[in-house]
Order: sequence, then C-alpha cells, then structure tokens
Amino acid sequence: MIPNRLKRVNNLLQETISEILRTQVKDPRVSEFASVTEVRVSPDLRAARVYVSILGAPEDRDKALAGLQRASDFIRARLRESVNLRHIPALHFVGDDSIERGVRISAIIDQAIARDTDGQD
Repeated sequence: MIPNRLKRVNNLLQETISEILRTQVKDPRVSEFASVTEVRVSPDLRAARVYVSILGAPEDRDKALAGLQRASDFIRARLRESVNLRHIPALHFVGDDSIERGVRISAIIDQAIARDTDGQD
C-alpha cells in the first residue's frame, strides 16, 4: 500500500508534468497525443517513473520517449518552479500501452457482440 504522502506527490507530479508537456515542451518528437498516465515516486522522493501513453506508430512512440527523456532536465526545472518539494525527483519516462490495449480489447468485444447479434436474426 502506498502511503498518503506518496500518493499526493504522485498525483501532483502527474498533473504538473501533464501541464508542462501540454504547454511548454516544444520538441517536435513529443506528440500532442502523449498523455501522462501515472507517476510513481520512490519512497525517498529522489526518482520518479513517469508512465506515458503515446498514440501512434511504434517508431513514433520510441522517438517521443527519447524526446521526453531528453527534455527531462527542462521538465525538472519547470517542476522546481511549480511545486513545493524539497527534492525534485529525477524523471525516467516509460512507455505505457494500457490505453492502446484497452482500445484493442474494446474493438474485439464490439466485434464479438456484432457477430452474436448478427447470428441471432
């Protein structure tokens, strides 16, 4: 179980990083379709895994993750200005394909329902 303080820091960082990506990161590799899905800060608050969902082709996702990692110092500097934490964690961006998997599963379910209703006529 995650302590309440870590939950609050995770949520704060997720919201703030999302806002920074949307408004301040100008790297063309970082798609406007990049969404921060979760942040997990280490218990000592020195490191954070930032899970990012990026819609698009696999090579676009790889480029976007590389762009995010390259922009991590810039993002940390903006975080330092925006949040009141003693230590701003090192950011490690990780691809998260859960949204894409959900869309695929939903499409499969829709197809199965369509086949079932077609067969009942």
